[in-house]
Amino acid sequence: MSASLPDVASQTHSSLYLDQVGMAGIPLQLIFDDQPVQARATLTVDLDRQQRGIHMSRLYLGLAEALGQASLTPAGLVAAAEQLLATQGSGSQQLSLTLEWEQLRLVPALLSPHQGWQAYPMRITVAHQAGQTELVEQIRLLYSSTCPCSAALSRDALAEALEADFAHQPLVAREDIRHWIQAHGSLATPHSQRSQATLSWRRAAEQAKAWQLIDHLQRAEQTLATPVQTAVKRTDEQAFALRNGANQMFCEDAARRLTQMMEEDSQWLEAHIQVAHFESLHAHDAIASRWLSRRATPRPWLMTF
Repeated sequence: MSASLPDVASQTHSSLYLDQVGMAGIPLQLIFDDQPVQARATLTVDLDRQQRGIHMSRLYLGLAEALGQASLTPAGLVAAAEQLLATQGSGSQQLSLTLEWEQLRLVPALLSPHQGWQAYPMRITVAHQAGQTELVEQIRLLYSSTCPCSAALSRDALAEALEADFAHQPLVAREDIRHWIQAHGSLATPHSQRSQATLSWRRAAEQAKAWQLIDHLQRAEQTLATPVQTAVKRTDEQAFALRNGANQMFCEDAARRLTQMMEEDSQWLEAHIQVAHFESLHAHDAIASRWLSRRATPRPWLMTF
């Protein structure tokens, strides 16, 4: 084998500039929040018009070396991005690195002594451009939503049935009402559905002293009040039904709640909230979103799973 193999990628090649060249779907083992996770990475750089190709193997090998050992931190990810960009020499001035995985959390039941694992999709992107580095964090969570309109119509139907059955009784005993509700209380049931919220926020690298993914996830579940459950017994199921009854919401309500939650955080430059209610009444989904910016010159952006 020749001692000096040709480097075709470095050949001078006067052509068009490219915004992104790289690799997608790279398997990678990370440590996040003291937990090993199996991630997928997408890593790209821009390419000068004078250079034919990027040095892809340098990116691949450098990625595993930079992120495969210590726990993932904002400072560590930014340093890794700078090191990876440097491997490309003068041919590239921009870099984007996205990491995606499912974070497992052990979730206790509402009342019973049981628990189960819940998987939360997460995504982190570090982008280095024009000498500036920014981080985008994103979480996705599932929750239950009960339709307020459907609940009101169900109550109306139940009230009419109650009035019809006791129309000829001037006085009704409390016990009779209790028995009637137990027998007819599900005459008309409001519809509820599994729902999904996706929250994304962008920060300047110097603002990101620690990740906000777990904190925002917990706050979002508290804000929505009805995150989906894992292990349940009948007591847990009844408690969950009570929560749904007390937290009826349209997708618009959920989006507004999460917007108010995000506005309480002072660090982000831009944020995006998106909710989807996977309807049980309709064959289509109900969706709502809100984009927020604190930049003097807003830069609209959307990041979804």
